[in-house]
Amino acid sequence: MEQKLAKQEFESTLEDSVDEVATFDDGRNGILTWIQSTLHHNPSLVPLIVLLASIAGFALIEEVRPKFFHPFTLSLILQQVAIVGIVGAAQTLVILTAGIDLSVGAIMVLSSVVMGQFTFRYGFPPEIAIVCGFAVGALCGYINGVLVAIVKLPPFIVTLGMWQIVLATNFLYSANETIRSRDIEQHAPILQFFGEKIKFQGAVFTYGVFAFVILILVLAYVLNRTAWGRHVYAVGDDIDAAELSGVRTKRVLISVYVVAGLICSLAGWALIGRIGSVSPTAGQFANIESITAVVIGGISLFGGRGSILGMLFGALIVGVFSLGLGMIGTDPQWTYLLIGLLIIMAVAIDQWIRKISS
Repeated sequence: MEQKLAKQEFESTLEDSVDEVATFDDGRNGILTWIQSTLHHNPSLVPLIVLLASIAGFALIEEVRPKFFHPFTLSLILQQVAIVGIVGAAQTLVILTAGIDLSVGAIMVLSSVVMGQFTFRYGFPPEIAIVCGFAVGALCGYINGVLVAIVKLPPFIVTLGMWQIVLATNFLYSANETIRSRDIEQHAPILQFFGEKIKFQGAVFTYGVFAFVILILVLAYVLNRTAWGRHVYAVGDDIDAAELSGVRTKRVLISVYVVAGLICSLAGWALIGRIGSVSPTAGQFANIESITAVVIGGISLFGGRGSILGMLFGALIVGVFSLGLGMIGTDPQWTYLLIGLLIIMAVAIDQWIRKISS
């Protein structure tokens, strides 16, 4: 009898323990699921947290804090990331469609070279030369779009080839010559428009910074509030399902690459203002830097998920780390190391978040 009672007591205790463990696991999984769901619906939240944490981290360093939080320093970060951010906006559109564009940096530089050469070699009015630069960017984007949407070639291969072609065309056409800043100031100052500065309470803003911010706000509205923006997300999420639902996927893909080319041309114009001259060797790493800003910004490389604001935060994270670590006096390689870790972490987090939709 005693053995039977002991056995019943043991089984009852075991059941209570199992219930407690099950309850604990359900709570933990519930919290994780809530975090996954929150990040899934707010993809820009992760880079925003990282950005605020990095700023707070530098605020704790006494030797850095006074200089880092000076208005000029904070505005300098915006100046430094403006070009990469504009190119990153073009990259964002392509990656949202589950593609990638390795030619964005080369298109940016070629557009700037065309603007300069059409002005100084052919004597075009600088305003017309700028339009020609935008036309070249749109043409490059159109070719990319047709090859991806119509010919069905992989975006990576198409844009890798376009990168090489545009890069070679850039050097052959310009004869590797730089148009000096002094000549531009005297004969075509409008080419340096985005380099003009506005000072306010110690901060220094260029028109390029304003162009960057306005571009992000416009794209945020377009992607979230227009049919074209919803179609971009739909194509990236599942192109076959989007086509079955009536979305003209080929037209959407081509338009995305054309818009990306136009944005790269804008970056080319801003690049002239940033460096003051037209150089065929400028912006050589813009394609990699734009992908870095996009990935750290929480935009999924698998397409269909992400926010243009996340790319903004991603670009700012790189700028904050670069400038902050430079003020500390650390080796620049530490910046690359930390950014590399952030890229891997961003992809890992994206994979984890995507599980909620699978």
